Amino acid sequence: MLDVKFIRDNLELVEKSAKEKGYKIDVKKVLELDDKRKEILVEVEDLRRKRNEIAAKMKGGKPAPELIAEGKKIKDELAEKEQALSLAETEVRDLTKQIPNVIFEDVPLGGEECSVEIKKWGENHESGVDHLDYAVSRDWVDFERGAKVAGAKFYYLKNELALLENALLQYGLSKVLEHGFTYMTVPDMVSSRILEGCGFNPRSSEQSDEYYVEGEDLAMIATAEMPLTGYHMDEIIDEDKLPLLYAGYSACFRKEAGTYGKYTRGLFRVHQFNKLEMYVFCLPEKSEEMHEKILEIEEEIWQGLGVPYRVINIAAGDLGAPAAKKYDMEYWSPVNQKYQEITSCSNCTDFQARAVNCRVRRKDGTIQFVHTLNGTAIPLARALVVMLENYAMPNGKLKVPEVLRPYLNNKEEI
Repeated sequence: MLDVKFIRDNLELVEKSAKEKGYKIDVKKVLELDDKRKEILVEVEDLRRKRNEIAAKMKGGKPAPELIAEGKKIKDELAEKEQALSLAETEVRDLTKQIPNVIFEDVPLGGEECSVEIKKWGENHESGVDHLDYAVSRDWVDFERGAKVAGAKFYYLKNELALLENALLQYGLSKVLEHGFTYMTVPDMVSSRILEGCGFNPRSSEQSDEYYVEGEDLAMIATAEMPLTGYHMDEIIDEDKLPLLYAGYSACFRKEAGTYGKYTRGLFRVHQFNKLEMYVFCLPEKSEEMHEKILEIEEEIWQGLGVPYRVINIAAGDLGAPAAKKYDMEYWSPVNQKYQEITSCSNCTDFQARAVNCRVRRKDGTIQFVHTLNGTAIPLARALVVMLENYAMPNGKLKVPEVLRPYLNNKEEI
């Protein structure tokens, strides 16, 4: 979430960013509510001062009835004003949480179609196999029984495909460990405070992606980014301990709301999948540098797998609420003859840290909010799509990329 003072000092920028991101928010209303909150706060502080003065007069003897009556009157007024202050603070916070992060100057304006390609790697393949037909024919995936057990878009991985998923995880993990990340498994559920703190505010109720646990203040996570955001909640981290680099492995659960018209075949877009996620807590002045580092690691992973891709700078209208800037990596699909998203990485500046109250104590003793960033190392279900499309051979076997062979008993094909 944004700081109200920042909103007040940068009203035009905040309004412009919200509009460019597609959020219909009355930003000025936040300032009006905050002005009201300040007025009530002045009244509360005045009543507290009077209460303390009366309490001091009552010491050392029997207080006069008039003083007792005045004290009771102030106590009642204070209780009423404190309740009004609490309500005003809640109103300000609730509306502030709906305002998205401001965008960086180099973020393209416009909708998804306005995102800008900034680099390419690899030679695009001209032909490939349909991953679902191929996997079903080899008895590697079972969507029918997955639907019988849990509903549509759930599945079982079997045999070599399940082993290939594990190999991809081990490979991705080896790469992030090389770059100093700490490996973590994380809770598959988070509280509403963490969910809100991550800033995943949908533009409409139809786009809400989370599965909620009925009767509990819990939701299933859509990404390890969620529990990792909350890992240092309400903590102050010493400057010399930053950056903190975490690699979280988890199952991810998504309703995939708002995906009408997007590519959804087979494993490409499902309700549950596993993912290895990179997450960074860093100093504010280092976040742009860390964003580029995360992108470099993602590129290193996919270059190692020999998969052609491009990197795009995501346009404002396709950014979520927390990101100030986001890169997507899109692999070349030889089946669909187009680029399709495989990973992303985002710089969320202090937007998430402010909401979960994660700060840094600088060497000079000052305290400020850290910056947080996230990036996908390996989205396993989608990575399997990429492997099948790019490495299926005419003999019916699947060629194993060299970097994965150590995790598959050094097999060259499966």
